[in-house]
Amino acid sequence: MTVFSRDTKAAILAALHLKTERVDVPEWGDGVTVIVSEMSGVARDAFYAKKEVGKVSISESQADLLIATVVDESGALVLDESDIAALRAQSGMALDRLVAVAVRINGMAPSAVDEAAKNSDAARSGDSGSSFPATSASQ
Repeated sequence: MTVFSRDTKAAILAALHLKTERVDVPEWGDGVTVIVSEMSGVARDAFYAKKEVGKVSISESQADLLIATVVDESGALVLDESDIAALRAQSGMALDRLVAVAVRINGMAPSAVDEAAKNSDAARSGDSGSSFPATSASQ
C-alpha cells in the first residue's frame, strides 16, 4: 500500500485518478459508446461558474455537463462549446442517459450535493461531522 507523503506526493498528484464509465448510446448509431468521466476540481469549478451566470434550458445545461465530462480513450475532452447546438438537437433519451451517469460519478445528485453542503458547513463551523471529539478538545 502506498501512503501519501512528501516522498510519494509528486508521483501521486502527477497521475490522473478520475473515474470513467462507458455508456452505450444506440440513438447515435449501432455500437456507439461514449466515455463519461469524473470532472477534475478545475473542471467542476468552471462548470458551476457557468451555472451561476443565469438560467439556461435543460438541454443546454445537459450539453454543458457533457462538454465537461465526455472524454476519449486517452482521457482528453471530446466536446467543446461549438458542440452545444448539435448536442441539444440529439435525442432527449440519449442526453438523459449520459447526464445520469455524469451526475452519478461526479457526486452531483441532490442527495450528494446536500451531504457535501452539510460536511462543508460542519468544516466551517469547526465541527468534524463525526461523533468523535476534536483532538484539541480531548486533550
